[in-house]
Amino acid sequence: MSARTAAPALSPAGTRVFQQLVRSGDASRTALARDTGLTPGAITRAVRPLLEAGLLLETGDRASTDGALGRPATMVTVQAGAHQVIGVKITADQLFGVVCDLRCRVLDEVTVPVADHAPDAIVGQIVDLVDGLRAGRPEVGSVGLAVSGDVDAASGHVAYSPFLAWHDVPLGELVAQRTGLATTVENDVRALLTGERWYGVGRGISSLALVTVGTGIGCALLVNGQVVHGSFGVAGEVGHVLVDPEGPLCHCGNRGCVEAIAGSAGILERMAQAGFEGLGIGDVADLARSGQPDAVRVLAEAGRAVGTGIATIANLLGAQHIVITGEAIGSSPGAGVGSGGEQDYDVMDPHVRSAFEQRAFGSAARSEIELRPLRFVDWARGAAACAVEDFVTHYGRS
Repeated sequence: MSARTAAPALSPAGTRVFQQLVRSGDASRTALARDTGLTPGAITRAVRPLLEAGLLLETGDRASTDGALGRPATMVTVQAGAHQVIGVKITADQLFGVVCDLRCRVLDEVTVPVADHAPDAIVGQIVDLVDGLRAGRPEVGSVGLAVSGDVDAASGHVAYSPFLAWHDVPLGELVAQRTGLATTVENDVRALLTGERWYGVGRGISSLALVTVGTGIGCALLVNGQVVHGSFGVAGEVGHVLVDPEGPLCHCGNRGCVEAIAGSAGILERMAQAGFEGLGIGDVADLARSGQPDAVRVLAEAGRAVGTGIATIANLLGAQHIVITGEAIGSSPGAGVGSGGEQDYDVMDPHVRSAFEQRAFGSAARSEIELRPLRFVDWARGAAACAVEDFVTHYGRS
């Protein structure tokens, strides 16, 4: 039985303390009071049911780290393995699955090829993947799913996923019914950002934009420390910012969207129109590096489109930090299962930055732009982070 099944109800203060400890790993009661703004008595009341449930552990006295005199601080530590989650990133070609603990450390991972895009077929594959990863792990209590497109995280409903050709799929409900596990569904880029918010570059940053460049152009936004979902599950769709009203047709039905110009399909289509058929993105990048005029032009146009898109984000939100990642950025050493190798961003990069500097208004141009190599396991870990967030936030509630 999962911890969630047997969970006592937490007060809002208890939830705040639990969230703080899951992010930090451990802390003294004094530090918890300082970081959460709660009184020492409230901290004691908040910690008690979590200790009793085995989710926290008092690890004994440690010397104070702030140089203060007096009694050493008693540390409270998250029992990270007491509740485990499975995260799954769904793509048109593969499912990437991981098992994580409460601190989103990856304990196991697997990759499964996708044979059929029909919702029932993919749900069946997800169920088999979950069953395989949870075997011998009674601590697994929830599942997080990340999928591209228009996703309502509150209901687990996928309204539209272009690369799977899905419309109105109750994905969370279908997976929860067949696995018996609490299931969280999120847009894949927002899931990636959730992982960064809890455990990565987003920690300590109140305003962050995460932009993915690859098959599609995705974006997720962190504003005032919170991931933005929008009223209907759509927010931050930089891929559908208008760049050229007379530009190429986008799959959304409009013309000249960032994605139609800078997405992989758009790049390859324009290269085919120039007489270069059957190429991959890496081939286009190689041609551009060699000085081939059409490849140089197409990737320059793509770079300017991306730069315009992120300038729009900076102008609207004043993002402190902008992270650009995705297939086009390539993979880092030790990238894990499913690592991509295509890297065209070195050719696009100067055009991205030039367009951004031209179009960012005033101080918005001070936004820091960071490239982050893609690790496909990070997408699945982001899905797991969504399940962790849901567990921590709703622990003990029916």
